[in-house]
Amino acid sequence: MSNCINSGINKVYILTQFNSASLNRHLARAYNFGGAANFGDGFVEALAATQTPGEAGKNWFQGTADAVRQFHWLFEGPRSKDIEDVLILSGDHLYRMDYMDFVQNHRQSGADITISSLPIDDSRASDFGLMKIDNKGRVLSFSEKPKGNDLKAMRVDTTVLGLSKDEAEKKPYIASMGVYVFKKDILFNLLRWRFPTANDFGSEIIPASAKEFYIKAYLFNDYWEDIGTIRSFYEANLALTEHPPRFSFYDAAKPIYTSKRNLPPSKIDGCKIIDSIISHGSFLTSSLIEHSVVGIRSRINFNVVLQDTVMLGADYYETDSEIAYAISKGKVPIGIGENTKIRECIIDKNARIGKNVVIENSERVQEADRTSEGFLIRSGVTVIMKNSTIKDGTVI
Repeated sequence: MSNCINSGINKVYILTQFNSASLNRHLARAYNFGGAANFGDGFVEALAATQTPGEAGKNWFQGTADAVRQFHWLFEGPRSKDIEDVLILSGDHLYRMDYMDFVQNHRQSGADITISSLPIDDSRASDFGLMKIDNKGRVLSFSEKPKGNDLKAMRVDTTVLGLSKDEAEKKPYIASMGVYVFKKDILFNLLRWRFPTANDFGSEIIPASAKEFYIKAYLFNDYWEDIGTIRSFYEANLALTEHPPRFSFYDAAKPIYTSKRNLPPSKIDGCKIIDSIISHGSFLTSSLIEHSVVGIRSRINFNVVLQDTVMLGADYYETDSEIAYAISKGKVPIGIGENTKIRECIIDKNARIGKNVVIENSERVQEADRTSEGFLIRSGVTVIMKNSTIKDGTVI
């Protein structure tokens, strides 16, 4: 959303999947274009699968292409008559990009579809869907996560896209970022008539269109991270604590917009904080915080050790009297209790973690579902679930 705003794009539909109530609330608070004169006729609208008429409205989106197809009628009304191109973005990527440069390149080239692409070196290439291009940047073919000889066959001359000769030798592959711009008429021809049952752009529609339509690669040679898994979300958050970070939020010309929370500065008493980020409105007392991200309204009590952890914070404060009452009844207040040790963990919002708890996954378990006990483990990362309670003395 911030990339759209910074690029001057102010007509945005957001296609949400299930469990989207908190996302919808955030969108309404943070990106209310209608009340701001500087956005003119702009809008941000969240569209859920169940809002569509007929039988299709009873089904969840089956993929990116299916989601757009279900709302094709929005692009046929008077509000959309002047739209020439449609920009399709993913909601689980972290990067900073000027989309108007991308769209301008698409229009100047005369391409039917333009794909934002990332130059990749040998070590990471087999993790991505790769593209083969000609000497003008036209996409000829695709290969999904190739290995061995299939991988070598996907090598291209990335100087064609603007890389220097030295950099092109280090990064001889180009990967799709899952960021596309389509001519509007081409997009809905593909979705409704050519591939009416295809569910995904990246793995189905675009590869099948390469021979018939002009698909062009656009170079994006900057930080980009897919944070669609627990492990990648965890690592991308902790990477923000590096010096300097690979992705920086501190860009005055292209800020990252979010909802205003009007929180006071954090209060920190007798703590040791190393390579960490502490968000607004938090209370930290005599604790060690190392290589961690601490979210808004967090409470971290006496003698807590927090290492390699992403703590998302809380949606609200508990008053001192509410905290005292909870403790008197043997319950756990929101936050982290005294003498608790936590490593390699994501703590979701409003979690209540008691005193003398140890969360460190010492047996290096990779996958576990213990949702009845308030946590799960994904790719070795322990996740304390939203609104869950971890009782005093628990060891995970």
